[in-house]
Amino acid sequence: QVQLVESGGGLVQPGGSLRLSCVASGFMFSSYGMSWYRQAPGKERELVARVSTNPDSTYYVDSVKGRFTISRDNAKNTVYLQMNSLKPEDTAVYYCKAGYFSTIAWGRGTQVNVSS
Repeated sequence: QVQLVESGGGLVQPGGSLRLSCVASGFMFSSYGMSWYRQAPGKERELVARVSTNPDSTYYVDSVKGRFTISRDNAKNTVYLQMNSLKPEDTAVYYCKAGYFSTIAWGRGTQVNVSS
């Protein structure tokens, strides 16, 4: 059974940092690209970042470039999203997705609140 479990969300002040983790199971993690999406209240879910099977091949939406870093550890079946210089507009539920362009599975999400 394919499963993705996110963690690491929480409340942080503007300018702060968080690191999200997504632990995968039930499929050959190293064979798939991985993605992070987010959904803010009243808005559609949007792609934030993704990493291919090559850890050096990454993509970021313009709004997070230079602030967020996606990485993967195939030995731990885990993908990370390091988020620095957080802004109130980064407030959202963050979801992990197995798949680069395709969708293998979604996690249930972790809430990130950026507020003073």
